[in-house]
Amino acid sequence: MAKQNSKVLNFVVWLTEILVALAVGFGLIGGTLSVPYIGVVNVIAGWVVVVTTLLGLILAVLKI
Repeated sequence: MAKQNSKVLNFVVWLTEILVALAVGFGLIGGTLSVPYIGVVNVIAGWVVVVTTLLGLILAVLKI
């Protein structure tokens, strides 16, 4: 029983990480969030976060 609960908990944590990463990435892209002193690199960093998060999501679903 504990092992099944662990799987559910792991999935919830994984899903939360995906949602937080996407929120941060889109926040950087939209200008809601920013890292001081790096200017336009915030947008680039946001796109990197979004693309790598989606790539990780796809690879996790495909279990590669």
